[in-house]
Amino acid sequence: MDRPGAQAWLDRYSQAWLTYDEAEIASLFSDDAVYRYHPWDDGDDVLRGREAIVASWVEPEGSASSRDAAGTYESHYEPFAVDGGRAVAVGTSTYWTDATRATIRVIYHNVFLMEFDADGRCRSFTEHFMQQPGSST
Repeated sequence: MDRPGAQAWLDRYSQAWLTYDEAEIASLFSDDAVYRYHPWDDGDDVLRGREAIVASWVEPEGSASSRDAAGTYESHYEPFAVDGGRAVAVGTSTYWTDATRATIRVIYHNVFLMEFDADGRCRSFTEHFMQQPGSST
């Protein structure tokens, strides 16, 4: 993995969150990928395998109604460091109260720790996120 490859993967990652397209999500991860929404996730809190990751994105908390409403989410991430099959990315995720984007609901600053396989699919993903003070309504 190189810096342009990591940026392309992150751009596809952002697009997949916007669309909830199962094929787009699946294309990001290896069959045996491990995904942690929090660095402390362990045991049952860790998503194991591409199918589990896709299901978690498409039906968060077990229901499609828990998804972010269309037009209420935007993100931008960039590689901070890339070393062989490992990458660290930084960026922001912004959520609005509705699709008019008149009022920001919350902004998160993100750090992603990623490991990629030889095909450029992520096989390990750990998310760290911090809420920007004063950004929640």
